[in-house]
Amino acid sequence: MDVLNSAIGSLNDALWAYLVIPLLAIVGVYFTVRSRAVQLRLVPEMLRTLRSHPESAPDGRRAISAFQAFSISAASRIGTGNIVGVAVAIALGGPGAVLWMWLMGIVMGSAAFVESTLAQLFKVKDETGFRGGPAYYMTLGLKARWMGVLFAVAIIFTFGFAFNAVQANSIASAVSGSVSTATGAQAPGWIAPTVGVALAVLAALVIFGGVRRIAHVAQTVVPFMALTYLVIGLVVVGMNVDQIPVVLTDIVSSAFGLREFGAAGVGTAIMMGIRRGLFSNEAGMGSAPNAGATASVSHPVKQGLVQTLGVYFDTLVICSVTAFIILVSKPVYGDEVGAELTQKALEANLGAWSLHLLTVIIFLLAFTSLVGNYYYGESNLRFLTSLPTALPVYRAVVVAMVFLGAVASLDLVWSFADTTMGFMAVINLVAIAPLGTLALRLLLDYQQQRKQGLNPVFTRDRLPDVEGIECWEPQPADEHDPRSAPGVR
Repeated sequence: MDVLNSAIGSLNDALWAYLVIPLLAIVGVYFTVRSRAVQLRLVPEMLRTLRSHPESAPDGRRAISAFQAFSISAASRIGTGNIVGVAVAIALGGPGAVLWMWLMGIVMGSAAFVESTLAQLFKVKDETGFRGGPAYYMTLGLKARWMGVLFAVAIIFTFGFAFNAVQANSIASAVSGSVSTATGAQAPGWIAPTVGVALAVLAALVIFGGVRRIAHVAQTVVPFMALTYLVIGLVVVGMNVDQIPVVLTDIVSSAFGLREFGAAGVGTAIMMGIRRGLFSNEAGMGSAPNAGATASVSHPVKQGLVQTLGVYFDTLVICSVTAFIILVSKPVYGDEVGAELTQKALEANLGAWSLHLLTVIIFLLAFTSLVGNYYYGESNLRFLTSLPTALPVYRAVVVAMVFLGAVASLDLVWSFADTTMGFMAVINLVAIAPLGTLALRLLLDYQQQRKQGLNPVFTRDRLPDVEGIECWEPQPADEHDPRSAPGVR
């Protein structure tokens, strides 16, 4: 097992240092410049578009709304990456990893906008509304089905299997930490398998219910769990407000190698900050567009803006809360890694009860991430095949991976996730680089309509030179959504 972990670790270091991080930087900066920092300029517009109402789906029921699509992607984004991932980044990369996580989230917000806008442009209809994502815009936009197939396989392994194993592992670890604190002894060996079985059963109950059940669960649970965690974090920060200037100084000085923490040099801080940042906010990875494509909106740019807001909410709010909880507690680097580091920091500030509450929060965060991750895999499996037996088999494998993740070692599941995530991100970044021009044209169209006082509406005849757009049919003027009338905002 140690040999396997070492081999995967060496592969990860090379993959991220020489391919993933350079691509992220180039693509993120390129789209930031070309869009004139759309991820910063249009933040108020992002909040407004969350309120848009969906149309009816082909089966007569209400289609997925912009907010529900946001919740599905948030269910995947807001998970153990925000608590466990940030803790791992700080433990291995020092406080400086936090700054690189922030910078990565801000710069890659432009890529998040592009990929989700493209997913809307090239989405296709299904029985419950729409589906789409990178596999679809690679096939319909780039005319490269082989690339779409490669991406679909990568995301199924990354989200359906690897990331869900991470979520289950984090829940099992948190439960073991609570048991240890409550009993004053090491958690018994049966804890992890028991947690694994319970998670597998709960996951099966949700994922066999389909996308509407996933959207309902996400929309109900995500706001509650995020708010609870934010309140706890603000309480801890308020109790240690005098430490904030010191923490910020440590973050900046460590990020640029001006101050070292344990074995964490500037290279390690950059590597861990970007890796854990990408795992958490998924900007540019190609995952969130799968959720963004399901929304029924009047213009593709609306969902691009909503998904960019999701990156900020994840990285600049939730991840920052975890970072400050840990750093104001003055951790001893190397003593704990993962959920235990965050749990110990909370316990030091609020007492043992907060450690157990965090276990509940981790469960909620990780479980909603699990079902969101599952949907990404399902959407891409439908792209690969229409065989009626494929989906039940995929669901069964996901449930099995949930159990295996709970009983596996932390190092193995995170290394496996880093590897599959890196390959998946590379495929998506290579695709959106040439297709991004279409997203920028859509952004211009959207802004022109807004300047005219309209609620922007897109039809495919507005891009007459672009092939492969299957939705967005032109409609007679009297059939337009009345919200598109002048003056309606």
